[in-house]
Amino acid sequence: MTLTRPASAAAHREAVPRRVLMCRPTWFTVAYRINPWMHPEQHTDHELAMRQWQHLYDTYRSLGFEVELIDPVEELPDMVYAANGGFVIDGVAYGASFVYPERQPEAHWYNEWFKQNGFELREPRHINEGEGDFLLVGGVILAGTGFRSDSSSHAEVAAAFNREVVTLRLVDPSFYHLDTAVAVLDSAAAGPAAIAFLPEAFDEASQATLRERFPGAIEVDRASADVFGLNAFSDGKNVVVAAQATSMHEQLKDAGYTPVPVDLSELKRGGGGIKCCTLELR
Repeated sequence: MTLTRPASAAAHREAVPRRVLMCRPTWFTVAYRINPWMHPEQHTDHELAMRQWQHLYDTYRSLGFEVELIDPVEELPDMVYAANGGFVIDGVAYGASFVYPERQPEAHWYNEWFKQNGFELREPRHINEGEGDFLLVGGVILAGTGFRSDSSSHAEVAAAFNREVVTLRLVDPSFYHLDTAVAVLDSAAAGPAAIAFLPEAFDEASQATLRERFPGAIEVDRASADVFGLNAFSDGKNVVVAAQATSMHEQLKDAGYTPVPVDLSELKRGGGGIKCCTLELR
C-alpha cells in the first residue's frame, strides 16, 4: 500500500511527561497459545526479554516519565502486558475482565494495585481487556471489539468516565487488541496526525470513522504493523516505537514527532509490544 503522509508535516509537538504502570517480566514465557503470535513449542529467551523490558523502562525514565511498578505473580506470564490490567482516567480505574482463563487471575492483582495506590476502582460487568482495547484521544475514548473486549463494555466505560466512546471493529486476528492497530500520538487534542493506524485491521465502517474523525491520521503499511509499530507510546512529541518499524519512523518524523526506537522482539513473541507493557495512569 502507499504510505499516507499527513498534511501537518511542520507541526510543532509538545512533550508532556507521563505516569505509567509497568510489570517486570520476571515470570515471562510463552507457555500457551491465545493469539497468533504465540508459539509455545519455540524457546523463550527469558534473559533477552528481561534486558529488552529494562531498556524500555530506562527509556521512559530518560524521557522524564514517572514509572510505577506492580509486582509480577508466578504462574501469570502475561502479566508483563500491563496495558490490559485496566483503563485509568482522572484517578478512576475501570478494571479488566479477561477472555481467556490463562489471564483471568491478572485482574485481581491489578485491581488490588489500583485500590492500594489511591485509585477509585470501577469493577466491570462485561469482558474487557483494559487499555489494550480502550484508547483516549482528544477527550474521546476509542474502543475496540471483535476479538477480546465485548462491545457491551463500551457503554460501561462511557458511563464510568462520562465521555464519548467510539466503537471500532477489528477484523484481523493478528491485531486482536485495538492498541496493536492504532497508536495515539497526541492524546491532548484530535488534531492532524493525532493517531496512526492500519486500515485493513478494521472493517470498512470503522475505517471510515477513523478517516472522518482524524483526517490527518498516519496510515501505516502492513510491514510496520506486523512488527508492532502501532503498539507505540507517545508523550505528544517523542514516540517510543518498535525499532523494526523503519518506514513508520519516517512517517513520524514527517509529522513532527521524534521516534524513539526500542526493540521488544522477545516480548512480541507473547503477542505484545511497547504499548502492551505500558498502562497510562492519568
